[in-house]
Amino acid sequence: MSKKKYLCIQRSVGGQCEQPSPAQMEEMYAKFLSWKEKFADNIFDMGGRLEAGGKVVTAESATDGPFVETKEIVGGYMVVEAESYEEAMEVARESPGVLMPGSSIEIREIGNP
Repeated sequence: MSKKKYLCIQRSVGGQCEQPSPAQMEEMYAKFLSWKEKFADNIFDMGGRLEAGGKVVTAESATDGPFVETKEIVGGYMVVEAESYEEAMEVARESPGVLMPGSSIEIREIGNP
């Protein structure tokens, strides 16, 4: 059975947050490296952080972002491969990115064309 691909969307609550100290950043990087090594067979595309701004494109026009009024901010994404939603959820649940206060990861299966 081949693995399915899942889009994992990193979310956080909008607003001001404290800038982490260098020691906290070093600790977070270490946690990410450990998590990335543990799930190396599942992480298809590590994705990345989304920059501010962007465009919304329709057939008629293109407008500048932000795109939707929401209390949550989409901050990044990644693509994982897994046998099931449960396995994809395990990968996301152990991500250090979900451990930060107000953070969550939305998981959506990517369908085949």
